[in-house]
Amino acid sequence: MREKVRDIERLMHIRDAIVSLQEGRSLYSLDLLLKNRILFHGFVKEVEIIGEAVYKLTHEFRESHPDVEWLDIEHMRHVMVHGYYQLSPVKLWETVMNDIDVLLPQIEQYIKELESQ
Repeated sequence: MREKVRDIERLMHIRDAIVSLQEGRSLYSLDLLLKNRILFHGFVKEVEIIGEAVYKLTHEFRESHPDVEWLDIEHMRHVMVHGYYQLSPVKLWETVMNDIDVLLPQIEQYIKELESQ
């Protein structure tokens, strides 16, 4: 069961995973990601955390914040967990480089909103 009081915690998990991915991409390269399986799976795990936290957000919260593509994020998590054998390091790197920066300010704003309630 999804609990409204936990929405802020889930958003914090998303924020923390995004920050970890941003730090990781500044320390590593796609070339290294392609060569190092453990590093690759570390990046995968952080993206999975984002997807799982999104999945656990209440429907009420997600519906009241339609500016984020929640279902796309959730779907990516399902692919990473259940379709792990099909994961592309290049696609993962593109996601980390192009998508998470847009998400972070939205998540930070939602955290502020919930903290002020």
